[in-house]
Order: sequence, then structure tokens, then C-alpha cells
Amino acid sequence: MSAGAMLAILKTCVLGAVLVAGAVSVSAQSTCTLVVHVDGFRNQKGDIGVSLFTSPDGWPEKNDKAFLHGPHPFSGDKATVTLDVPAGRYAITVLHDENGNHKMDRNFFGIPKEGFGFANNPKVFLTPPDFKTASVEVECPTTETTIHLNYK
Repeated sequence: MSAGAMLAILKTCVLGAVLVAGAVSVSAQSTCTLVVHVDGFRNQKGDIGVSLFTSPDGWPEKNDKAFLHGPHPFSGDKATVTLDVPAGRYAITVLHDENGNHKMDRNFFGIPKEGFGFANNPKVFLTPPDFKTASVEVECPTTETTIHLNYK
């Protein structure tokens, strides 16, 4: 094998090692921890649904449009949900799903019958807050937020 061929192979190996090391480094840094504290439960029935949205599309009730959505068990009058997500801006909504049917139950007038809350705890009147109002910037290594539940 010629010296030129060996040099080309060596360059390729070094470049490959650098790319792999860079990919591992980016992968390790791209996941942050988001800790969502929830308080204000009126009882310990059911579970809590936590939804994260990365855009206003579907916000806040179309969980099929959410970046992340899922039920989480809890006990006591407070809950903590820890999620691993990429750094970025997320609008967060929480539902105290008392009957475990995985949806917001409403009365005849459309008023929620179960507890709910949003990141930054905005005042809620007749409509939910907009995406930007209920958004937090998740940064590595850890970002924490507290959401107070509302019952109407």
C-alpha cells in the first residue's frame, strides 16, 4: 500500500472518530431535565396529565399535537413530574384527571369540572392562555417550574 493511500485511510479514520465523538457529545447535551411541580389538588383521585407543546398548533387541548403527553400518578397534595426533553421553549398544561378518562370533563356550560393549570400560572377567565403566555424556556441541565391547579 502506498504512503498516499495510508494517509487517506488515516485521515478517514480520524475524521470518523471526530464525527462520532461530536455526535455523542451533542446527543449527551441535547437532553435536559424539566421538573414540573404541581400543587393545589382538591383530592387524591385519578392522575395528572402533563402536556408539552412546541408550537401553538393544537394548544392546549389537542394532545395528538403535543410534543409530549402522558398521565402520571401522584399521591398527597403535591406532585412532581420529571421529564427528559431537548432544550427549547414549551407551553405546558396540566390536568387533574380525577376520573382517569384522559380528557378534560366539562359541565353543560363548558366550564371545566376537573383541575387544570398552565406554566407561569396565568389568570384564566373564559379562555385558556395563549401559547406564549404559558411557555417556559427549558435549558440544560435542569429547569423547574411550579403549576398551581385551578378548579372552577
